[in-house]
Amino acid sequence: MQAGGKMAEQIPIAVMGASGRMGRMLVQAVDANPSCRLIGVTERPGSEWIGQDLGECLGGPSRGLIVHDDPIDAIVHARAVLDFTSPVATVNHAILAAQARAVHVIGTTGLSEDDLGKLKASSYHCAIIRAGNYSLGINLLSVLTQKVAAALGEEYDIEIIESHHNQKVDAPSGTALMLGEAAASGRGISLKDHADRGRDGATGARRKGDIGFAAIRGGKVIGEHDVIFAGPGERIILRHIADERLVFANGAVKAALWGQGKKPGEYSMLDVLGLSD
Repeated sequence: MQAGGKMAEQIPIAVMGASGRMGRMLVQAVDANPSCRLIGVTERPGSEWIGQDLGECLGGPSRGLIVHDDPIDAIVHARAVLDFTSPVATVNHAILAAQARAVHVIGTTGLSEDDLGKLKASSYHCAIIRAGNYSLGINLLSVLTQKVAAALGEEYDIEIIESHHNQKVDAPSGTALMLGEAAASGRGISLKDHADRGRDGATGARRKGDIGFAAIRGGKVIGEHDVIFAGPGERIILRHIADERLVFANGAVKAALWGQGKKPGEYSMLDVLGLSD
């Protein structure tokens, strides 16, 4: 509540893909934040949630908010869109968010170069905040990764190991790639030209200067990431372990609120946290 007894404005927010692991967490995070108000939710066409009340879908009382399969219904009155869905869906949501001039918070992974080009086009009309991970700890880890990579020479091999649950569909994870980009930036090289993302069989010796990736999938692991700097006689290991998905959802809501009033353009979680250069 503001001074004078007036209620503070609540930012209307839409959540895409409400039935998924992250979708449920995003709904929970929006509901828990007094600065936000959930006004729209979507699900993929064919989902049994379509046309149903969100509260009842989540196993609670009715809340008068119907789940739609058309994102227009959810986005048109929103000032922020939280989107942890699929590349195809996210590109479509970006077009709609640009038309609505809503802040588009993207946690979708597996985006191609073509997808990123389409998101950039949408960013000319709205603020797009995109991150491989929305937790404070991971973003601090990326800053540390960049600084350590810059301080150590090529005699220190960089390896990134990530672990996730057995239902994750892409590898390396978006977070692992974000850490790889941080390491490459510290080294002053292009990750695209120095990423080693697959080893099998007689691969030969490790190419000097490469940044290696390894992915582990199993059980219900939420997210673990190690950045290893292996040098002559020593190893430096930077690690982050996520204990619950709510840290990502809370970070996404923080980003949505931070983006209000920002000029159109592309931003990252480092911008939100004031950690960008």
